[in-house]
Amino acid sequence: MTSTFPAPRPGKPGYDIDEVEQFLEVARTAYGAAPGTDGSLTSDDIRHTAFRVRRRGGYSARHVDAALERLEEAFAARERERAIAELGQEAYDAESRTTAQDIIDRLARPEGRRFRRVNALSRGYRASDVDAFMDRVSRYFQEGAPLTVENVRTIAFRPAFRGYDETQVDLLLDTTIRLMLAVR
Repeated sequence: MTSTFPAPRPGKPGYDIDEVEQFLEVARTAYGAAPGTDGSLTSDDIRHTAFRVRRRGGYSARHVDAALERLEEAFAARERERAIAELGQEAYDAESRTTAQDIIDRLARPEGRRFRRVNALSRGYRASDVDAFMDRVSRYFQEGAPLTVENVRTIAFRPAFRGYDETQVDLLLDTTIRLMLAVR
């Protein structure tokens, strides 16, 4: 029997095979659909896809995650091509610049006040961790400093009481990834 991905190393959990295969079939169908009929799956949807983890068996998470990243990039490239065809290059570039400026403006806020804080009894992302990474994001947009989509995808922040609201931070990270893929 052949499989799409290798099994995880012994003792490591893996992604549910049926879920992965079903998602890949949806992705194949969406990618092969005619323009305007494939709105059921986007690069954002792929970035937010998650599979159940199985203690035994399944597909190697590392291999599936790498495939999802490539799939996200392929969908993003196609979305970019379609947006340019619809809007024109100049309007597309202007929209991208506006989004980048929105990110820069958000990150120009004083450290510790860039995002909403959760209440005193809740945990959010540690503000100092987020601020340090957001400084890198800001330098990327303003100075062209090195930063990869992988850096943004895989960043992890420590939890802290009265930390930054995770939803707000995650939304900015998603917007950053979307923009980085849009201007490739």
